[in-house]
Amino acid sequence: MLTPADFVDPNIIIFAKLFLAMLLGGVIGTERAVLAKQAAGTRTFGLVALGACLFVIIGSHVDAAYIGILTFDPLRVAAAVIMGLGFLAGGLIIFRGDSLHGVTTAAGLWIATGLGMAVGFGMYTVAVFSTLLTLLMFTGMWYVENRFKHWFEDIEHDADHRPLQGK
Repeated sequence: MLTPADFVDPNIIIFAKLFLAMLLGGVIGTERAVLAKQAAGTRTFGLVALGACLFVIIGSHVDAAYIGILTFDPLRVAAAVIMGLGFLAGGLIIFRGDSLHGVTTAAGLWIATGLGMAVGFGMYTVAVFSTLLTLLMFTGMWYVENRFKHWFEDIEHDADHRPLQGK
């Protein structure tokens, strides 16, 4: 059975995968840059997703070129990409006094790596849905988290300033 991919130059499919990975990573990075005011933003996230996708594509094409000589192990490619990202993301996490900064951005880069890998492996729906979930976590949950903080601050404030009732 023929598929649309049978009528398209394989390089066009590769270019589309790379572009989609970069685009999805860039969308998440834009949230980090604009709303969270983080240094790692659109370009960083887009490049991480693009790089992850590129390494998956290279791995699968090396396997196709050396059928019978080498075997492609997608889990090894995935592990290598994730280990490489660990060095990059680890550099974003900073301790200042008793506070920790950059963990959410580092986790976002980890997700961007997964997005790129999903696109590279042809799991487009998973990549797009994961992008939407990540944006929901970054923006929607930020709102919920802040509402709870204000709610608890109000409770503590009321408890601190309530006059004691004696019998």
